[in-house]
Amino acid sequence: MANRVGTCASSSLVAAQLLRVRESWPQEVWARTGRVQLASAFLGSLIAGKWMAMGEAEACTTGMWVHGANANFLAVGQPAAATGYWDEAVLDIVGGSREEGRRVRGWLGDVDVSGGGRRTGNVSRYLVERYGFEPDTIVSPFTSDSLSSYLSLLPSSNDAVLSFGPMDTLMTPAQHYIPTRLYNLVPHPAQDAGEKRKYIAVLSSRNADIPRAYVRDKYTKSWSAFDRLVAIVPPGGSIGLDDKLFSFFYLQSDTYPLSHLQNTAVRFETGIRVPEFRDLRANPRCLIESQILAFRVKWARMFATGVLGTPRKTTASSSPAPQQLSAVTLSSLGLPFDPYETAPLPSRILTTGSAANFPSVVNVVGDVFNAPVFVPSSQVEAAQIEPYRNAPARGFPGRAALGASYVARWVWARDREGMGVGLNGFEEEGRRVLGKRWVATSGAALRTNINGAIGVSAGSPGGTPGAVGSSPYSLAGTGLAPGLGIGPSRSGLGLATVFVEEEEDEELEREKRERELQDRGLGAGAGLIGGPLYNTFGPGPIGGEVGFGSRTRTQTASTDSLGSLGSNGPTVPSTAFTTPDSNLLSVGSLSGIPANGLSALASPTPLTPVVALPTADTEAQMGLAKVADSDVDAFMTYAAIVPEFCRLEGMLIKGIV
Repeated sequence: MANRVGTCASSSLVAAQLLRVRESWPQEVWARTGRVQLASAFLGSLIAGKWMAMGEAEACTTGMWVHGANANFLAVGQPAAATGYWDEAVLDIVGGSREEGRRVRGWLGDVDVSGGGRRTGNVSRYLVERYGFEPDTIVSPFTSDSLSSYLSLLPSSNDAVLSFGPMDTLMTPAQHYIPTRLYNLVPHPAQDAGEKRKYIAVLSSRNADIPRAYVRDKYTKSWSAFDRLVAIVPPGGSIGLDDKLFSFFYLQSDTYPLSHLQNTAVRFETGIRVPEFRDLRANPRCLIESQILAFRVKWARMFATGVLGTPRKTTASSSPAPQQLSAVTLSSLGLPFDPYETAPLPSRILTTGSAANFPSVVNVVGDVFNAPVFVPSSQVEAAQIEPYRNAPARGFPGRAALGASYVARWVWARDREGMGVGLNGFEEEGRRVLGKRWVATSGAALRTNINGAIGVSAGSPGGTPGAVGSSPYSLAGTGLAPGLGIGPSRSGLGLATVFVEEEEDEELEREKRERELQDRGLGAGAGLIGGPLYNTFGPGPIGGEVGFGSRTRTQTASTDSLGSLGSNGPTVPSTAFTTPDSNLLSVGSLSGIPANGLSALASPTPLTPVVALPTADTEAQMGLAKVADSDVDAFMTYAAIVPEFCRLEGMLIKGIV
């Protein structure tokens, strides 16, 4: 199926859902159906007041659309000039017959193959009369939330976007259309029809938030303890090189080749399957490592197909290049790739989602991929208020909404008379506009919120742990992060990062005036927490001088020193902010870590979310904050683990354990 429609078969495809409706639901539902739309196209239809065609990127994710660049395209007698078509064979399977397959084809409607670079219409008459929209307000193409979040980060060709959530996804730009079962391929949702076709390769894992929450509830009872255990436990669950621990949690059916595993939790200790680790404290670390290493292995196998083009890693490193393995050694290990080779890996990892708020998690990501990790600065600030939710805190922009606003601004600029000619591609135009704003405002950071929910200190009366004031990185007495530009919103949408429909020169002049007000202290008030987000030359936000050649890591309560874990505070019942009960502390000592070193796990300390490390101007002007750096020594450690990880995963795939 992947070779035919470019998407690996899974239960989440629209084709599978329609088949389930026909076979399991009352026949009346199928008989009375007149239209099938994805959520994005449906929302666009409501705003435009007419049926809106789905974009080609979303059509490819239905499992029923054959992209025009597919190698099998001409084999079915389709004209060479066509751009894609609904696969009649798949439609007939979904419908159960040729006649019902044609009905399904009518439900799906046409597909917009223009690339998403032109407007799809104007707002409906109802919105004009009811809410006062201008009649000539344009409606840009809608896309899915995951792709819109990807667009909001404006990734370059060497980047990878890792989105944590109920389903973890790793997306990256692809140069060629080479469909296989190893990944999903979709056309870029915002590109000009005349430019060279661009694609997005998508790796996914359905076992994401659910296994993480399961391990938290079973072993720690709180996210703060979960984070500290991941930070304390050595890579691989042990200090030794030949006794690493591995765990595989497949609580629900996953993508190929693990689709047959379900309700399965498998652990290996010294290469032997065990019902439980001897030291229970290794479970959180082993789970996170398993999830990230799985993406690392999938990435290497995807790169080997040639879909990504030339080697990705182009930035120079001050660390010596790791020694590469010979072809004979790789063959003996049963690996199709060299785990020590860094060239195929991404240059940057851009992360979103609640798991990216955990310092220990982003450090593991940076170590496994040997790449710096960046998180949107708006998410870094929102994490100080509510670090446990995938949705942003009140007043902070969601990544999907921000990506949609970037697309709308791009389409609006192209739609204006004379502006569409010679306009850059979507990512290039977005970087140009943000770079122009950066220069005009003398390097002022993008505003991260619109003065949304502001917490109080945990020590104040009625204070809530984990609120803004409880962070050790806030400015005393103000709660204001310098350079964030807190002030009145410029847009009726309430997002300062959304460019409203007015001349760019006027927009930049407005930014300049706001900057002058802040410099005179007129914009100060109750705001966000945080120290200097992008202090490249001075002391880092976690204290101490940070040299250009040194490794910088996001710190947790456990990374400073193990001695700081001690606590004499009273034990309280477990809550969303507390750590596990004292029963967990009876387990044996982890190698190199005293058992009583986790006594603080009984204290009600909140999670300390990620904070921004010194960030270069190139990323800062895009609204990104570095939260973890690469470390070649840690990368070598995980590279040595990869062969055993692949061997054990292969045993699970073959069902021999």
